[in-house]
Amino acid sequence: MRRAEAESETHSERRTSNINTSNIMTTAPIESSAFHRILLKISGEALMGEKSFGIDVKIARAVADEIKQVHALGVQVAVVVGGGNIFRGVSASAGSMNRSSADYIGMLATVMNAVVLQDALEKIHVDTRVLSAVDIPQLAEPFIRRRAVRHLEKGRIVIFAAGTGNPYFTTDSAAALRALEIKADIILKATKVDGVYSADPVLDATAELFNEITYRQVLEKELKVMDASAISLCMDNGLPIIVFNMREAGNIRRVVLGEAGVGTKVG
Repeated sequence: MRRAEAESETHSERRTSNINTSNIMTTAPIESSAFHRILLKISGEALMGEKSFGIDVKIARAVADEIKQVHALGVQVAVVVGGGNIFRGVSASAGSMNRSSADYIGMLATVMNAVVLQDALEKIHVDTRVLSAVDIPQLAEPFIRRRAVRHLEKGRIVIFAAGTGNPYFTTDSAAALRALEIKADIILKATKVDGVYSADPVLDATAELFNEITYRQVLEKELKVMDASAISLCMDNGLPIIVFNMREAGNIRRVVLGEAGVGTKVG
């Protein structure tokens, strides 16, 4: 009996060794993201393109493509979009308006931008939800923290609109607040320049680009990264920020993959 079992095992081994392994497909290594959940802060001006006002739909679609590339890596993506391309409460366009009223109009501008970005994402087959701090049920879901997290866990892009829902707070502060509420790993601040400079690089050719800088240095030097309230909130809670140039195609993906030399880390 034992002899028969041994012969059977030997025969099985011979058949296994004769299998041609040259046709077995190997899986290519998947690029690994440095972050699990991110919050991307986009200014309203980023959606203008070359226009002086409003929204360039082509730019919105290009931004959507960039976000889709990151989402395809398995990263959970939340977005806060500004409204400066349409209306800003502290801008000259507000004139002598009451500050609170002007800020509420600015919140409505962010809702408009959020819906445009949602449409651009869904046209390329990325499920997206807009959550607004101001109740506009025809356009967006109300902001509920647990609902936002659940959308992210289901693989949807979440766009936070209407800032914090309160006047006197910028969308930078909203980005810091929402990132903390959803427990994001990092804030990615998309700008028109390569990172944080010692001075405005447009006005000062000698401005120095920082690879890394602390929250306190940003506040002490009064660098225009984000407003002081947002920086302080991030500092108090240890939430890092990477400031990078969004005008260079593929930069969001590079930052998420942890590539060196892209943007400035604030922490």
